[in-house]
Amino acid sequence: MEMWIKEMQIEGAAMTYKVNETLLRKKTEFQDLAIVDTPSFGRMLVLDGIVQTTIKDEFIYHEMITHIPLFTHPNPKKVLVVGGGDGGAIREILKHPSVEKAVLCEIDGDVIEACKKYLPEISCALDDKRCEVFVGDGIKYVKDHKNEFDVIIVDSTDPFNMAEGLFGGNFYRDIFDALTEEGIFIAQTETPYFLPDTVNKVFNDAKKIFPVTKMFMAGIPTYPGGYWSFTVGSKKHDPSKVDTSKIKIQDMKYYTPELHNACFVLPQYVKDVIGEK
Repeated sequence: MEMWIKEMQIEGAAMTYKVNETLLRKKTEFQDLAIVDTPSFGRMLVLDGIVQTTIKDEFIYHEMITHIPLFTHPNPKKVLVVGGGDGGAIREILKHPSVEKAVLCEIDGDVIEACKKYLPEISCALDDKRCEVFVGDGIKYVKDHKNEFDVIIVDSTDPFNMAEGLFGGNFYRDIFDALTEEGIFIAQTETPYFLPDTVNKVFNDAKKIFPVTKMFMAGIPTYPGGYWSFTVGSKKHDPSKVDTSKIKIQDMKYYTPELHNACFVLPQYVKDVIGEK
């Protein structure tokens, strides 16, 4: 008998994946957690029926959500990841020699432990001496750490249920306060094709707070629509105007210096979604 995952977070559309084997399935304190093995994407982390990351395509998301802000900041030393319990963002952050400390703040400790066991290719840097893992509420953590981080990365699940508070408004204001004077924030901000209202809201919430606010796109096969938005908020530095000649590339499969500035060139329909000319 064949087994399939049918992801239905988008009204009127579904993503389906054939499953070879279910490696883990449990109800945590916060969500339904599964690790499955698939023929097309390898092992997958699935939370509440929604694919979060896969062995085959995770490098796209994790490289873009980390290297864009880290290569924009002139000297990032202390970085916070809110969410991101799979550890992929931490792995990429620690490729930057300037980083002295990377804090992972994940509310669900079971996600961290599951990824360490079943997704070691992604979680491999969580035991690095520069990484500090904090299991707890990311919203409270950000509020309690003023003027502390050079870069803050919001690597959250989709804006439903417990993750809803990680998108927009008051949380972005607290992020601004938690950043140092040259600080930069980035968040994954969903699909402009299927969730245009959500994308518009989170981008413009950030724009009201940060002097420089930019959106860029990346192609991620396992996310609905395959074309995903990220929003960058910066106190000083424009992430779309980086001197890429100074970028030293190490062990990357998607991000390139040429792509850094080019990814901020948006299709017209995405500009229309966020209200830019």
